Amino acid sequence: MTNATINTVTISKADIPSGGMKSYKQEDDSIILITRDDDEFHAFDGKCPHAGADLGNGLRCGNRVVCPWHHATFDSRDGTLLEPIATEGLTQYQLTDNSDELIVTTSAKEKTDIPNDKLTDTHTVIVGGGAAGFMTAHYLRNTGYGGDITLISADNRAPYNRPLLSKAFLAGNIPEEKLLLGGSDWAKDNNIDLRLNQTVSKVLPNERTLMVVSDSSNSNNDNSSDKTISADYLVVATGSSPTIPPIMGVELDGVYTLRSMDDAKLIKAASHDQRVVIIGTGFIGMEVASALAQAGTTASITVVGQSDRVMGNIVSETVSNALIKLHEENGVNFVFDATVNAITEVKRVVNQSENEEENQTFSQVGGVILGNGEQIDADIVILGTGVSANTALLEEVNDPDGVQVDSKLQLRDGVYALGDIAKASGQMGRMRIEHWRVALQHGLVAAAAILKDDTVETLDARVPFFWSMQYGKSLRYSGHAQTPDNSILLGTPDTLDYIEYYFDDAGEDSRASAASTLGRDKELVAFSELLRCGHAPTRAQLHAGFDIIKQAQALSL
Repeated sequence: MTNATINTVTISKADIPSGGMKSYKQEDDSIILITRDDDEFHAFDGKCPHAGADLGNGLRCGNRVVCPWHHATFDSRDGTLLEPIATEGLTQYQLTDNSDELIVTTSAKEKTDIPNDKLTDTHTVIVGGGAAGFMTAHYLRNTGYGGDITLISADNRAPYNRPLLSKAFLAGNIPEEKLLLGGSDWAKDNNIDLRLNQTVSKVLPNERTLMVVSDSSNSNNDNSSDKTISADYLVVATGSSPTIPPIMGVELDGVYTLRSMDDAKLIKAASHDQRVVIIGTGFIGMEVASALAQAGTTASITVVGQSDRVMGNIVSETVSNALIKLHEENGVNFVFDATVNAITEVKRVVNQSENEEENQTFSQVGGVILGNGEQIDADIVILGTGVSANTALLEEVNDPDGVQVDSKLQLRDGVYALGDIAKASGQMGRMRIEHWRVALQHGLVAAAAILKDDTVETLDARVPFFWSMQYGKSLRYSGHAQTPDNSILLGTPDTLDYIEYYFDDAGEDSRASAASTLGRDKELVAFSELLRCGHAPTRAQLHAGFDIIKQAQALSL
């Protein structure tokens, strides 16, 4: 491979097998990805548009190019986005066939503009500015929707990347402006009527109508007088709220939850030189512990858990122990098999003037008291005790754990429920999953349903995926298992190099329903593709040395 000019790259055809792909990293740190099918070649920007992973290190299964990091998936023929977590497809470059070589002109991009000429006389109203709401609006515009789009959010910010609050923002690894989804001018650039600081008080699904209560204090809100809004298509994606446990003292100053940018900013400011206690050993609690430890600004960090494991509903005891070791090596303390009975308070005096009568006294966190009577001193307490779906707006909830919708997220004709509130029908059954990538999947699928685009797969052909970032290491999980205890572990979690397969029972012929990994990304991609196709490996196959990557590629041809 040689560079002919700064914008031209010459590549040998023989480097790329038919049905395969190969990436070429350039001196300017750009990456070119070439895919091949017999004598047909295509060239793309080889960096995943989500986080910049080299797509050549991922896996190609049939016409699907899957990112090794977060499983964003693209069509190998034209770069079309097939699966989030990316929100855009790949930039395609022009190719010139020069006998045994290909000349890639990176300055000449294949045009992919789609006219917004579909459903031009309709109005889509989206309630919720999280991942599902954002993706619905974004994908509608990117695939030709020409009608009006109104996105109503109770937040005071345009849609942003919430998972990075605990994964990177608290650690000081990413600035606030980098969290905005689609960039700072996303709504304007996509002709979306973004209404912030507005609360929807009522939804009438039969009439596809909603009632809005506006924040009149927002001087920039030109729509503060709106009360009733009707829609041709109504999308409800109200997300979830932190679950506050019934612990005495939970209302004290210095007790925090992490759900929003405002929450993250408060925790970031309040934790400096403070003794931090985190209640909860799920992935949010562990990510917050990791982020604050990396920031290096706290006096101490103690995590309190009810069980003897971290992320115990997700990974096995062996993997859990490796994660505990990783945290302890970074200065985090653990108290296991413990319940918190109360958060204690201390009185603090703020001097307002020389007159002591005018001084102000207020209560603040002083520590936590455990079920065994032990007290842990603390200046702030962070609750990582789960979330509850915000389903109150939809009276049609016919399940205590979410709004039952079909595999296109439809509740009824023209009405959709997405994200954390949706108990959706899919390939792995009906379930409600509170993960970012799943919410993005919901937005893509619902947008395609509105457009009646049958070329886009429904949830029947998609599997759940999430990842947890701790100390720069990414634990990735695909699928959904009832328990992590029926597992097969390959590799060594202590060296952060493993893949673990989970089964819903102990049968040799049972197929794995989920897997997690640290360091074996391509194997997890292969598992996800096999799971999606209904061919996840059995326990017996894995015991026999099943080549999961080879099998995934073969089944997808």
